[in-house]
Amino acid sequence: MNEPLKSRREREKQARYDAILNAAELVFSEKGYERTSMDDIARTASLSRALLYVYFKDKAAIQRGIMLRAGQSLVTRFENALGSAETGLAQIRAMGEAYYRFYLEEPDYFSALTKASTAIADADEEQTREMLCSKNELMQLMTAAIHTGLEDGTMSRERISSPAQTALYLRGALHGVIMRAN
Repeated sequence: MNEPLKSRREREKQARYDAILNAAELVFSEKGYERTSMDDIARTASLSRALLYVYFKDKAAIQRGIMLRAGQSLVTRFENALGSAETGLAQIRAMGEAYYRFYLEEPDYFSALTKASTAIADADEEQTREMLCSKNELMQLMTAAIHTGLEDGTMSRERISSPAQTALYLRGALHGVIMRAN
């Protein structure tokens, strides 16, 4: 009997956590991060300010929670891109297109990820681990596509000595192109 209660409690806790992030996303997009207060987020989430602090120590922790959501959204897009193409080169192309669509369709998440590398310095241990895992998942998906491309011959072994390094370069270059173009 304890187990169903525990899972119900965990579901309720997760629902509150999600409600706080949903409220924060809404308020941040309306007022901007700097002008948003913890009271604004608590009010929008229909929670007391005290309960809000049970879940997040400050506004920056909430922002990092949103960054985690953004990272998972991009990981899902990359996973779908990887599964949508046969050759390694086509997979990388699909990931590039998915990244651009992410920028167009989820600009707040794109912006959050742009700030993630500096925000991670202030994250607690769990958020740091989750943020790094999300970043690593993205790199692993890109690296896997490059390995596929090397295996199937759609990418050159003479030009690519390190798939991981190439993935890192491609991700940075793609981000730079998107930032520059808009």
